[in-house]
Amino acid sequence: MVAPVLVFAVGNESRGDDALGPLLLSELDTWLTASKSAEQFELLEDFQLQIEHALDMKDRRLVLFVDAGIDTHAPFSFYRAQLNNERILYSHALVPEALLKVYEQFYNELPPDAFILCIRGEQFELGKDISKQAEDHLADALEFSKTLLIKPDAAAWELKLHCPA
Repeated sequence: MVAPVLVFAVGNESRGDDALGPLLLSELDTWLTASKSAEQFELLEDFQLQIEHALDMKDRRLVLFVDAGIDTHAPFSFYRAQLNNERILYSHALVPEALLKVYEQFYNELPPDAFILCIRGEQFELGKDISKQAEDHLADALEFSKTLLIKPDAAAWELKLHCPA
């Protein structure tokens, strides 16, 4: 049976703050296992979103994409991924909204409710460690993520939309 909620982290742990998504996923895995609610969730990680990841979204109720962003408001932004009608001009390195469109086209149905948690990063150079600022942002995002996963429901998540100005 497919877990109703997919948490999909995007990032590269060898590129400084690009590791924020995978690091958050690792912390969530530990927390979910300890809280004995891991069976409700599937946690996936990859360097980038690709069209094949639309298959991972099938039969889900909710999808949470987690990534790092350099232009993101600190400490993070949380928003609904919106299905759009823009043409997809490439087959790799998709944004979540483009992946929703691939899902719709492939399955000929609306994709599951999807949200994006984008954590503010400062440095993304190859071989760098995570920055001190990003560590702080990660801690805030982790606590926020836990509040989401305690009640994995799109309506509840809508009430937590957080995109600071």
